[in-house]
Amino acid sequence: MTTQRSFIAAADPATLVRALPFWLSLGLLPLAWVGAVWGGWTVILLPVVTWYLFSALDAVVGLDTENSDPNTPEADLFWYRAVTLIWAPLQFITLFGLIWYVPQAAHLGTLERIMLFLGVGVITGTVGINYSHELMHQKNRLERWCADILLAMVLYSHFRSEHLLVHHRYVGTARDPVTARYNEGFHRFYPRVLRQSLVSAFGAERDMLARKKRPWHDRSNPFFRYWALQGGMLALAAILGGWSGLGLFVLQAGVAIWQLELVNYIEHYGLTRKHLGEGKYEIVQPRHSWNAAHRASNWLLINLQRHSDHHYKPDRRFPVLQTYRDTDAPQLPYGYPVMTMAAMVPPLWRRIMNPRVRKWRAMYYPEITDWTPYAKSRLPMPR
Repeated sequence: MTTQRSFIAAADPATLVRALPFWLSLGLLPLAWVGAVWGGWTVILLPVVTWYLFSALDAVVGLDTENSDPNTPEADLFWYRAVTLIWAPLQFITLFGLIWYVPQAAHLGTLERIMLFLGVGVITGTVGINYSHELMHQKNRLERWCADILLAMVLYSHFRSEHLLVHHRYVGTARDPVTARYNEGFHRFYPRVLRQSLVSAFGAERDMLARKKRPWHDRSNPFFRYWALQGGMLALAAILGGWSGLGLFVLQAGVAIWQLELVNYIEHYGLTRKHLGEGKYEIVQPRHSWNAAHRASNWLLINLQRHSDHHYKPDRRFPVLQTYRDTDAPQLPYGYPVMTMAAMVPPLWRRIMNPRVRKWRAMYYPEITDWTPYAKSRLPMPR
């Protein structure tokens, strides 16, 4: 019956039309080839379209405050799931095709090559890692493998372990590396999270194995798969593009990681779960994530900006994530593309966000008069 419904959904034009806006991300891949083939000013098309065009579209098409039925059958989400699965092989072909082509392209100068792969990193981070985030939460084996392959292409495979085993469990507490502290600028947050997320991800997998009475080096530890996949990606880049191709591969991976952590930074900045005593914290609620209902950037990011509902119900697929009113969850004034750019300028970020954090505290936790222990991370770690 499920298979039959999937075929019906695939054949239903109305279902496809509703899903089409989320397929806009595929239009970014040809822009990478335009930059590679034509060179010149076209090498900046990727960041311009990803950051600025979608920001402008947000201003034009406005907010999307409607919710789909969260009980929509899986089969009816066929066209939504398809775009996340299609992206993985298309990104692989594009990335490694460019690594083969660009080092031998005589019409491209060094600066053009660097700028082009900065743009490639923007889409492997903005779209690729975001799609891997959707896929890693699913039970389907193919989807989880696609998530691992996408993360290996940006040398950040441990993100899966850190996100599933650490972030979702400890969000809003000092034990979660990617919950940005109040007044913590991005340039302090970034090196801290690079170090702590890797350590916490490995520790979470080690501890899980220990509970099964197995050593960390048991072959079921996914870090061996992570290392093998990343090593394979590095080797392929070197084979196709030599030292130049390897350098360009690492460059795009660095930009992608930076993009991911910018998003992590803004998603929970200054938001903390109330400490209940004895190392216990309140359960995760919609109010513990920042939301943005901006329609166009949610098309690009497959509803990642409905982040409160993702943490509240992590198993929901992106088309049925719910949006919340500002009385139920805090709202960002702009979509993620604008907010991530603001985060790169800490004084501007604090001017925009600190008053909103203080308002959030007064709204949800008027009984807490001293937030110093939360800001300084002096509360007991959650168990």
